[in-house]
Amino acid sequence: MVISSDNVHGLILALSSSLFIGSSFIVKKKGLKRAGVHGIRAGSGGYSYLYEPLWWVGMTTMVVGEVANFAAYAYAPAILVTPLGALSIIFSAVLAHFILQEKLHIFGVLGCVLCVVGSTSIVLHAPQEKAIESVKEVWHLATEPVLIFLFVPRYGQTHLLVYIGICSLMGSLTVMSVKALGIALKLTFSGVNQFIYFQTWFFTVVVIVCCLLQMVYLNKALDTFNTAVISPVYYVMFTTFTIIASMIMFKVIQ
Repeated sequence: MVISSDNVHGLILALSSSLFIGSSFIVKKKGLKRAGVHGIRAGSGGYSYLYEPLWWVGMTTMVVGEVANFAAYAYAPAILVTPLGALSIIFSAVLAHFILQEKLHIFGVLGCVLCVVGSTSIVLHAPQEKAIESVKEVWHLATEPVLIFLFVPRYGQTHLLVYIGICSLMGSLTVMSVKALGIALKLTFSGVNQFIYFQTWFFTVVVIVCCLLQMVYLNKALDTFNTAVISPVYYVMFTTFTIIASMIMFKVIQ
């Protein structure tokens, strides 16, 4: 199968993103542990981690990864970029096993292997996206009635799924908006200014709000549960929601 040059660029950016994001989970976890010693833990509603330098190192590492991820969406379909997050699971799970002493059992290893196999299959069969000439086209796709639905977490008795469910839902909205922003920037740099449209600024606000919500609930989850458990569950839910949203919005599978 021949992969287009844009897909190759997106693939490289997505892989580098996974390296940074996977490592950031470990650094942030250690920062949260340090902060919890001297203040209220994030899992209990505290924000003392905001004063912990190590947590900020982890956040910076994650930001670098997310910037690379942002760029990847401008070149490749979301259905190709998103599954490559499996590599970040491998890194975070292995590092958590050795650095945080969070034991990775046989089922965890098997889960990581299955994630990689599934991601590889999707990458090899990733569809080509149609060319988009304006951010207004993305807006039209995003506001079609078929995409208007309400995600409500129904896992109230299991805190892990509540936290990760909210992160995943916000993450899928972030990806769709980042994809729109990436297209807008790509078109703007090519000489067709997309920042004259209010839709571009709307997508920007959605990215900011959803990222903040993700940060809050992911910190709660990290401070309460093992990283080796959080990473696979987060990856599976986030990838599933994102692929479904991408299939509906961009019609990559007919």
